[in-house]
Amino acid sequence: MSTASDRLLVQQIRQGDERAWEHLIARYEGRLFAFIHRRIKDQAACEDIVQDSFVGFYTSLPNYDDRRDLQTYLFTIASHKITDYLRRTGRHPLQQTADEGGELFLHKLAEQTAASSVARGQERRELESTAIARALTNLLDTWRKQGDYQRLKVLELLFVKGWHNKDVAKFLDISEQQVANIRFAAVKKLGELVRADGLPADVFPELHV
Repeated sequence: MSTASDRLLVQQIRQGDERAWEHLIARYEGRLFAFIHRRIKDQAACEDIVQDSFVGFYTSLPNYDDRRDLQTYLFTIASHKITDYLRRTGRHPLQQTADEGGELFLHKLAEQTAASSVARGQERRELESTAIARALTNLLDTWRKQGDYQRLKVLELLFVKGWHNKDVAKFLDISEQQVANIRFAAVKKLGELVRADGLPADVFPELHV
């Protein structure tokens, strides 16, 4: 059961209150980092996964039932992101230390979510690809017209080259928080553009973590 304080934060975030979003991050950032760091010892990777987990929460917010325990929900999203990271780095998603105990459930849940994604039909995958490509083109064209080349460089380094937030910040001589903010804003905007395409919610099972 989610606490009254958590439910209030979620309600305020849904209403567009940026301060509430900052409070939620401050409340759960440390817990998520500790949860992730027990599985992945790389500091920069852990920080990126924490950011991705918050982005995952935001994109799934329309489907979040605030009667659910918020921390468990965030940990479930983080577990999914851990699984993605371990796959990308060639490690088995269920490699664990002996003291992780019952948290194996979260990994199994993430595996099931990923498996359902793989099982999507070709038509659905084409819908997703088309919608994302159209949204990304729209976003990049907007930034080019605005002359916002810093954002374009950040996205290229993050999503094309696969750099960590810390490395992007150092290369472009900006703060890690600026990189994180650009990353979050881009994913948020892409989500809005994709939903504006009128696609049904079940086209994107990743938003139902």
